[in-house]
Parts: sequence; structure tokens; C-alpha cells
Amino acid sequence: QVYLVESGGGLVQPGGSLRLSCVASGSIFNIYTMAWYRQAPGKPRELVADITRGDNTNYADSVKGRFTISRDNARNMMYLDMNTLQPEDTAVYFCNAQITSVSPGHISSPDDYWGQGTQVTVSS
Repeated sequence: QVYLVESGGGLVQPGGSLRLSCVASGSIFNIYTMAWYRQAPGKPRELVADITRGDNTNYADSVKGRFTISRDNARNMMYLDMNTLQPEDTAVYFCNAQITSVSPGHISSPDDYWGQGTQVTVSS
């Protein structure tokens, strides 16, 4: 079993900052690309940013220059530093990762895993 758990969400005023964290645990052999997605009420889930194991990053146009994605491979963690937050950033933020898991005598092909989400609300 592999688990992803997000933390760090909350209520913040416009212009404020938050840091989201995601930790992967369980029978992990390797973690490849990790990503943050978000879903606002009534809207589809959208990619916010992703990061490869080699730290190549990609951002949605709406967050470029304001958000920074990073990861700590030794600790199986990923972060999203969010600055100059705006009301339109309000959403549930989800951690996603492609992970190979290990069991006795077997290593899986990469599977797609999701966290349960953390709420970010930007409001005065």
C-alpha cells in the first residue's frame, strides 16, 4: 500500500502566503513525477504544477511567478509555496504522484496515486 497525505491548507487573506506539504509513505520503491492539482467548486480538477525526480518543473499559467513547487526525494516529500494568493486560488488542493511499489519478489510498474486533498480558502 502507498499513501499520500497533504497538509498546510487553511484560510488566508488575499495577498497572503501558504505552504502545502505532501508526504508519501508505504511500500515505495521509487517516486517519479509529483504534482499538485486543485479543484474549485463546480470546476474540473486542474494541474497547478508538477516536478520530475530530477527537479524539472512545470506550472499553470495562472500561478507562474507566484507558486513554487519543490520536493525532497530523501524524505518522499513535495511542497507548494504559494505567494500573493488571490480569491480565485480557492480550491481543494490534491497531491499526485507516479510511484512504483515493492512487495516480496515484485516491483510494480508506476501507478498513479492521489492524496485526500487539503482546502485552501483565500478570503478577506
